[in-house]
Amino acid sequence: MMAAQRPPRPLDDIRVLELGAFLAGPFCGQLLADFGAEVIKVEPPGKGDPMREWGRHRHQGRTLWWPILARNKKSVTLDLRTPEGQALVRQLIPRVDMLLENFRPGTLEAWGLGWEELHALNPGLIMIRVSGYGQNGPYRDKAGFGSIGEAMGGIRSITGFPDRPPTRIGISIGDSLAATFATIGALTALHQRQRSGLGQVVDIGIYEGVLALMESMIPEYQLTGHIRERTGNILPNVAPSNIYPTADGGWFAIGANADTIFTRLALAMGRPELATDPRFASHRARGEHQAELDDLIAAWTIGLGADELQRLMDEHGVPAGKIYTAREMLADPHFAARQSIIGVHDPALGEIKMQNVIPRLSATPGGVDWTGPELGQHNDEVFTGLLGLTPDDLGALRERKII
Repeated sequence: MMAAQRPPRPLDDIRVLELGAFLAGPFCGQLLADFGAEVIKVEPPGKGDPMREWGRHRHQGRTLWWPILARNKKSVTLDLRTPEGQALVRQLIPRVDMLLENFRPGTLEAWGLGWEELHALNPGLIMIRVSGYGQNGPYRDKAGFGSIGEAMGGIRSITGFPDRPPTRIGISIGDSLAATFATIGALTALHQRQRSGLGQVVDIGIYEGVLALMESMIPEYQLTGHIRERTGNILPNVAPSNIYPTADGGWFAIGANADTIFTRLALAMGRPELATDPRFASHRARGEHQAELDDLIAAWTIGLGADELQRLMDEHGVPAGKIYTAREMLADPHFAARQSIIGVHDPALGEIKMQNVIPRLSATPGGVDWTGPELGQHNDEVFTGLLGLTPDDLGALRERKII
């Protein structure tokens, strides 16, 4: 669905040229496209972004990651390693608002596409640069990847159980965090451009996207010498806040660490005396007796199914819930009521379910118009419509494998 055929979105007047591949850059492009930006994704001819092949599970031979990551984007092919491909990028730069890239620092400069060159072509250009370690510093030229950024940024050291090695979270959190902060930076730079007329560079290392979420980890060590460790499912000295076993073989999350909420939990358990027990009557006391309290709650939850536990927790106003998988998400009426998951038509897959645009705006919400495009699907539209190349020009570029 083109912009003229749907309600307006807040970034409808913004055009983004997306270079790079994998996840840390392209997820930023997805977020911008979700809110209406025209994102022109540049891919290598014949191969495309490796994300076209990523993903553990496939349907009808198709990856299920690409339709989401590349939704709302336009795909053009261009060999950036050739002088002709680099020249076409320079022609596009005056016609875009943002350039998004996640190559190793120095790569664009080697191609004559560095900030100084591009800024001269378009003083209002916002250049979003996502890399492993950022554009300067002693690690600038090292190979970087999301998993390494997670390790360096601190999240791996505190994820898992204390008697086991550090573990990953289960998604590519480092890449996604860097892309999310890159998006914030891009929109902030866009706001500044409205005042000054000038663009600037948005520079983020993957490890910094992770570091930004590390709460008080740094001053805890600086001022007290404490190094945070892996604590599994608990938040040390904050209780009860854990997952507990159920009679039907699952796990159930309960968060009742405030005094009033714990009193309600005790009533739900049929143990009102726990709320006045000196071991559990205050936040500090519950923290000191955390393991003992968790054992008491687990001994109660194991006798009830998850549905009955949910009913009791809701009746008593205790924050609690099942551990959701995709199965529960697709069946949950709250997800449905808020349209947290939507169905989008894909030419090859039919209707594919995916997460909706987040966050939601009341007046000009984002939306999903199409899934990830075929490789080079928009070559004619972009190169002829935007740059004015002729069909003969395109034929010559294809013959030389530039596009």
